[in-house]
Amino acid sequence: MGENNQTYVTEFVFLGLSQDPQTQGLLFFLFLIIYLLTVLGNLLIIVLIHIDSRLHTPMYFFLRNLSFADLCFSTTTVPQVLVHFLVKRKTISFAGCAMQIVVLLLVGCTECALLAVMSYDRCVAVCKPLHYSTIMTHWVCVQLAIGSWASGAIVSLVDSTFTLHLPYRGNNIINHFFCEPPALVKLASADPYSTEMAIFAMGVVILLAPVSLILVSYWNIISTVIQMQSGEGRLKVFSTCGSHLIVVVLFYGSAIFAYMRPNSRKMNEGDKVISMFYSVITSMMNPFIYSLRNKDVKEAFRKAFGR
Repeated sequence: MGENNQTYVTEFVFLGLSQDPQTQGLLFFLFLIIYLLTVLGNLLIIVLIHIDSRLHTPMYFFLRNLSFADLCFSTTTVPQVLVHFLVKRKTISFAGCAMQIVVLLLVGCTECALLAVMSYDRCVAVCKPLHYSTIMTHWVCVQLAIGSWASGAIVSLVDSTFTLHLPYRGNNIINHFFCEPPALVKLASADPYSTEMAIFAMGVVILLAPVSLILVSYWNIISTVIQMQSGEGRLKVFSTCGSHLIVVVLFYGSAIFAYMRPNSRKMNEGDKVISMFYSVITSMMNPFIYSLRNKDVKEAFRKAFGR
């Protein structure tokens, strides 16, 4: 397949994160622990929010959507990576690669939108506490969640269509550990300029636009907090919003670096490390830094499992 430039690629071969057997063994156990923590943490958040009526608020409604997206994100990549650590030839069919790209883009772009929506929710809660319940009604929350998933679906459709429409002949070796557009377009046997421009344009829509909303929200939050007289009130706001800000910096920072910078024709080791942050690490960290340290969630956990 790699020798005949006229033959369309039917499968791709990953170089993975390492070629050393000992290193792959260590990475297998590391990724297994990360995946188990991701699944257990996010499932726990989803279950707690569902069974505890005190968590039936807009913030936790969006958090449940975020946990579901994280669960899908991690499950689409990590199990395959675990298998590839144990085999010599790391392959995926063209159809499997296409499915992975579609799902990753869907849940990843949805997460981008959800993080922006959550910052808006915190902004309303801090800046307009007396009007919060009338602004963030259940119907408004549902519409914002549907809008987030719809925006993810649209970006996924555009990016995956442009990426998979390119002809792939001859070279089928991906210097990566999963299928995503920046890695795949480097193998195209035609000029990928239009595809790269489409990916960049969608990145502006789903990355830079939400980041702008987040910055505006936090500017308003900080302005309001500065005017607060109560030190305890300031601490509570910074505690709630600080966790969200950590998630935002980790997720958006790595995603913008991967999708919004000029594309080189080669995928290097640094690119793969950056991809790990938004595809693997943040999905594991979200439940811990954003919710399991939260007092309401801890109380819900004690109520559900403490007995």
